[in-house]
This record gives sequence, C-alpha cells and structure tokens, in this order.
Amino acid sequence: MLNHRLILVLGCVLPALASAQQTHDLPATPKTVAWGYYWSQAAPVLRIRSGDRVTVHTMITNSPTGLVKAGLDSVRVQQSLRDIYRDVTDKGPGGHILTGPIYVEGADSGDVLEVRFISMHPEIGYAYNSFSTRSGFIPEDFTAGKNRIIPLDTITNVAHFADGIDIPMHPFFGSVGVAPPAAMGRVNSAPPGIHAGNLDNKELVAGTTLYIPVHTAGALLEIGDGHAGQGNGEVDITAMETALRGTIEVIVRKDMHLKWPRAETPTHWIVMGIDSNLVTAAKNAVREAISFLVTEKHLTREDAYMLASVAVDFNITELVDGTVGVHGLIPKNIFTTPPRR
Repeated sequence: MLNHRLILVLGCVLPALASAQQTHDLPATPKTVAWGYYWSQAAPVLRIRSGDRVTVHTMITNSPTGLVKAGLDSVRVQQSLRDIYRDVTDKGPGGHILTGPIYVEGADSGDVLEVRFISMHPEIGYAYNSFSTRSGFIPEDFTAGKNRIIPLDTITNVAHFADGIDIPMHPFFGSVGVAPPAAMGRVNSAPPGIHAGNLDNKELVAGTTLYIPVHTAGALLEIGDGHAGQGNGEVDITAMETALRGTIEVIVRKDMHLKWPRAETPTHWIVMGIDSNLVTAAKNAVREAISFLVTEKHLTREDAYMLASVAVDFNITELVDGTVGVHGLIPKNIFTTPPRR
C-alpha cells in the first residue's frame, strides 16, 4: 500500500510528465497534405501542444512526369509523390504540396507562433530547377523554358549543378505558414503574406526561428517547398527544389504580438516587408526594422531610422511569387550594452 508521502510525490510528478515535450512524426501522404492553399477551414492532420517537436516530411514541388521529363530515372521518383498525385483531388489555387495543417493547442488569434528549426535534411538525392516563358522575373528574355535535375551529395553537403560547378547546400523550407484570417478564405500558396507562407527566405535554416502572427484557433501550421539551397531573389521562380525532412519545435507566444512575420538567427534579427510592389515591400521592411528597434531596443524612432541606415542590411528575398519580399538583417553584435530605459 502506498504511503501518503509517495502519493504526494506521484501527484506532483505525474502532471509534469503528462505535460512534457512530445515528439511527433508527420509523413507526407495523400491524407496529410494541403495542395496549394492556406485556409482557416482546413481540417487538421495532427494536434500538438506548445513545446512539442514535430519531424515534418515534405514533397518536391514537381510531378512524377515532370521529373522524368527533366531527366530523372523513373525508379527514383518517390512512391509517396506518386500516391499524392494519384489520390489528392482537392487542389489549388496554388501549386505547393504542403504537409499539414498542424493544430497547436492553445494558439489563437492575436498570438504568435514561434517555430524553431532544429534540423533539416534532404530525403532524396536530387533537386530540380526549372523555368518557363510564362514565369520567373524576366520571362520576356527567353523563347523556351528549361528543366535541370541537380544531384545532391548528402555526405559532402554539396549540390552538383554542372561539371565544374558545385554549390554548398543550405536546406530550408520555402513555405512555412499558418491559416490566414477567415475573411480571406482559401489563400493561394504562392504569395507570402501576413500568414507567412511562401517566404522563400534562405536565412531560415536549421538553428533559426520564425515568428508568425496567428489568425485563427490552433494556428493551422503548414510546411513545404523544400529547398536544398537558393539565391536571394529566386529569379527564375524555382530554387534547388527537393524533398526535405525537418524537425521543428513549436511554441505558442502569448507575450508577443506581431503584424508581420519576423525571424531570428544566432547572429541577426530578421524583419520582413511583403507587397506586390518592390518599393513598397522595401518600405515595409524598413518600417518593421524601426518598429523592432523602438519596441525591443527602446530607441527613438529617429535613432532607429538612423541605425537602420548605418547597420541594417536590406536584401531582396524573392521577386517571383506574385508578392515580392525584402528582409532586413539587424546584427546582434552591435548591441554591446543593455539599452537605457
């Protein structure tokens, strides 16, 4: 028979164990993907708690037929990709195959979802890049499109683009987002927005964190568009597109309130500007940098504007997704002492 002291100990330990971090595995199958959309009415395929980790598997953004036409041996096409193309009928309006949505317990409109990228690895030994005369940043300059299969060496962490051209791999998910506000309906997966989504920000590798404003109960997180690497701008409309496996840790932040996505690396804070007009996107990024410096570092707006000019790097994120992106990199090492309040 248990004594009272042991009962008291178990009474304290068991709730702690019940609330401990759990790890989930989420494969990409016809029943666990959302094809081409972020949507507040999408049915969750997984429920997790704040603080849990999820290993998410994602699909390459090309069809089995398209990969074979590009020169891939048909036996190397993932069976899971064939299954998704055969069985998923609810598609669009975009073209990305996104794993999810994931319902995060306790997340609700007005919160922020903190997504920590723990690890990312290609699940296949190849990537592809392609463009057509109807897409990309300068389609008017080409009379025909082209497709390329790019071998990936996961031992040396290099992508073999062509003879004499090897590119170091920096895997990241091009699209990580939550459901938009209900009034927006089913949102195309291609343009990024206040829900994050198809940011195509190559800084978001393992070891970084993305902060996303939440607009609906459960957040409804979706992830996809795996890249082995990409140049800023993604000018021909594709990166080194591949299937990725990544482990993330998801935390509900009730203490944060954001209008736009924000990110953090070990060395920088990243602010983002998004718009259909590149100048407006850049202005939005500058204003987000000022807002961060005022709110988090307690500068005046005037000093924040000046600091943004002398120390913050503003880069074009992407130019081809319908809305374009600019991100500002705020270096952490310039803040040598705690700010005066």
